[in-house]
Formats: sequence, structure tokens, C-alpha cells
Amino acid sequence: MKFPVIQSVAAVALSLSALSAYAADANVTNNVITGNGIANGGFTIGNGGGVEVGLRARERHDLATNSPTNVTGSNNNGTYNQNAGEPAGFGGAGQNRARWNFDWSINTGTANVGAYTYRLGMDFDPSFGTNFQTFDPIKGVNPNPAAGGLALWDHSFGNNSTAQSAGVEAFGLTLAAALADYNSLMANNNLVQNSWNYDFFDSAFSFDPTANGNYSIFLEAIDGNNRVVSRSDIEVVVGTGFVPEPGSLALVGAALAGLALSRRRKQ
Repeated sequence: MKFPVIQSVAAVALSLSALSAYAADANVTNNVITGNGIANGGFTIGNGGGVEVGLRARERHDLATNSPTNVTGSNNNGTYNQNAGEPAGFGGAGQNRARWNFDWSINTGTANVGAYTYRLGMDFDPSFGTNFQTFDPIKGVNPNPAAGGLALWDHSFGNNSTAQSAGVEAFGLTLAAALADYNSLMANNNLVQNSWNYDFFDSAFSFDPTANGNYSIFLEAIDGNNRVVSRSDIEVVVGTGFVPEPGSLALVGAALAGLALSRRRKQ
């Protein structure tokens, strides 16, 4: 979704064709079951093989109001506009929160969540390039130290009849008990969701919530034959988006001029 500065017409057409395969600015099935008071809508959804995956950006609530704004900034085409900066009330040592979260949803239809593996990609390059951190957000090891090095996350699980904000999270008085509960939820539900901030995953990557930039995010569901059956891609434009340095613009101009000259010589 994040196009490089110079592309061929064919590459642009291919990217636009892939984008059009998604349902943008749509509701996920059946509700948003995570969080408190978080509304449905504004998702970019991919459907394939009976699996629905959805992504969106959403303005994060601040501590003053302590309630979600439900502002997605959706442009109805898989891109989202969000403000740069940190939410009011956050800050202090070790916190680098963005004013926006990205929400994700996986609905495996008639199968259970554990029937598939998954791949989430978070781009940490605010420029037109990409630098993805990829991991399995369901079966991968949770980097949070409280997870004890286990595939144990705080996701909300449910099914197609679960009411808004009524998802269930894994619980246990010990890590072993919590892991057993997590695995049970994964085996007995077809819907799982969460809402994440980039600050949660920037220990190995540089992230500045106050900077303008463009961030690509993708989510895939993968079957037992290692085939991607469903995928969603979004791009979050933060602030004004990435603005190249004057020197970079000059290089792009020179490259385009050289390309035009080459074409004239071939005619």
C-alpha cells in the first residue's frame, strides 16, 4: 500500500487493483467486542476462504474523557488520516504513545481461531519506504514480560453473537492457568480482536509519535497448507504525511527527467 516514489504504470495499476479487492469503510462481523464503547465501522476488510480479517486506524481516547472518540479518519479506500502527537494524559518514562491506535479483527467463520496461523506486519518507516516488523499476533510469543515468554495475549474472544464490548480475555491465577484458558478460548471461538498502539511494539524499532509520516499495516490469515487465504492492508497517514527533504525531491526530479530522456531516445 505504501508506494515508492518512482513506480511504473503497471505497478501502480496492480496496487490499485489489489486495493479495490478490499471492502473499505465497512463493519466487521458481527460487533467490535474489545474495549469499552468502541463502535463498529471504518474497517478495511479482506475476505477469503471463509475468513474475514479487518484493520483500521482510530483516534485513541485521552485520560481526560476516558472514552473512545471512534474517529477513524477513513478515506474509504484503505487509507486513514490521524493526528501526530501523544494523547492527553499520557507521558513519562517509557511511554511514547501515539494519538491513534490500529484495531484488528479476525473472524474465522465456521472454523475456530486456532485453525489458522496469522501474520501481522507493522511498518516502522515513516517515509515512503517500509520497514516491517512481522509476527503472529495469535500464536506467536507475546513480547510483554507479563506473558512469561508464552503465546499468551490479552485479546478479546467471542463469536458472531457476542455483544459489543463483551469479548472475553484469558484469565488465570498462574501463567499456566492463563495459558490454558487462552488456548481454550482460541479453540472454542471464531472471533478475536484487539486494539494496539505502536508504542507497544517499538522496543526494537524507532518510533516518534510526534512526527509526520506514513505507516503501512497488513494482516493475513494462513491455512494449513501455508496459503494466505485472507488479507487486509491499510496505510495510516499521520499529520501531514511524509514530506521528502529538498535534496530527496531533487533526486526524484532528476530520475524522472532521466527516464523521460531515455524514453525519447528509444522512440
